[in-house]
Amino acid sequence: MNEPVVSLEGVHVLHSARGGGLFRRDVVHALTDATVSAGRGEILGVVGESGCGKSTLAKVVVGLQQPTSGTVRFRGEDLWSLPARRRREEFGTSVAMVFQDASTALNPRLPVRRILRDPLDVHRRGTARQREDRVRDLLDLVGLPGHVAEALPGGLSGGQRQRVAVARALALEPDVIVADEPTSALDVSVRAQVLNLLVDLRATLGLGLVFISHDIQTVRYLADRIAVMYLGRVVEEGPAAAVAGEARHPYTRALFSATPSLLDDTERIVLTGPVPSATRPPSGCPFRTRCWKATDECAVEFPHATLAAPESGHSWHCVHPEIHPGSHPETHPSRR
Repeated sequence: MNEPVVSLEGVHVLHSARGGGLFRRDVVHALTDATVSAGRGEILGVVGESGCGKSTLAKVVVGLQQPTSGTVRFRGEDLWSLPARRRREEFGTSVAMVFQDASTALNPRLPVRRILRDPLDVHRRGTARQREDRVRDLLDLVGLPGHVAEALPGGLSGGQRQRVAVARALALEPDVIVADEPTSALDVSVRAQVLNLLVDLRATLGLGLVFISHDIQTVRYLADRIAVMYLGRVVEEGPAAAVAGEARHPYTRALFSATPSLLDDTERIVLTGPVPSATRPPSGCPFRTRCWKATDECAVEFPHATLAAPESGHSWHCVHPEIHPGSHPETHPSRR
């Protein structure tokens, strides 16, 4: 992998929320000690249940959410220490986002031409003629006919709107695109088309992609690396083949068992026990309240990362991981 374009190092995000009493507000632990990176030419899949922190992670990666603590680096520099102008001109053109629902992400009163021109106008890219040419190129890039430029978003199908959203994200030629559940609002018949479009764009443009989804089988198909999240924490990360074929964290194994696959005949794991709250996360491993392997040791502290092998890139945080034949894991004490 090339040097990361954007990376998170030990990032925490806390939110305040009502519910702590008349004069007190609860603290929501939206993201806890998150460490991930994204660069050109690679697809990082982020997967987990609703409310696990995936969308918060996406907002941190694209600079829409400043972390409470920890470091976000842009090409090796601390993003939030950069002058606002550099964040806008350099980071803002290098990292883009495709939101979950294009029907709400696109201005319904503007024709597609204006929607695609807006980023070019704001950043003063080229002449007026060059911007119009770029709009036509973008439509062609995402497989839309030229006449769509005059349409309003409401006159397009769901798949066409999402293609427009992808085209807008590509307008400034970013290095990395963050796609937050980009197909969840689409019909099943259209999802594969949009997924294949993203794969083709990665191959054609050398894009990096952070693909966020609750569907682990879709992530398995699309991603080069997978990060599994639970209650704001990354509990397992590694090459897609290793995470899918040799899942070490019990939660990862449960996720794969919950979705049908033609590749594996997996026994369904039904989780029991109380679902923890992000305002009062349990001590130690956050999954221990639902884990069939949990012991008192799991409540002491969040486990250190364990590597499957040196340079493997496959790590997990679990006291009692799933065991696979021939594995020789190594504890890596420098990561939590």
